[in-house]
Amino acid sequence: MNITNTAAVRTATTAAQSSTSDALHMLVLRKALDAESNAAAAMLQTLPQPAPSNNNTNMGTVVNTYA
Repeated sequence: MNITNTAAVRTATTAAQSSTSDALHMLVLRKALDAESNAAAAMLQTLPQPAPSNNNTNMGTVVNTYA
């Protein structure tokens, strides 16, 4: 008896391969997102720190709304 030609076996095999393929795609996507996240964090670390302001502490803290 040859069971490899039955539709049920083909369907089950295809479903198993599809499930494995989907899991593999998700793993690759997760690794790509992690790599992108690490690259973005490294890029943010290279930005210079803003210089401290020498202005009066009250200067620039109030917005004049009179027209």
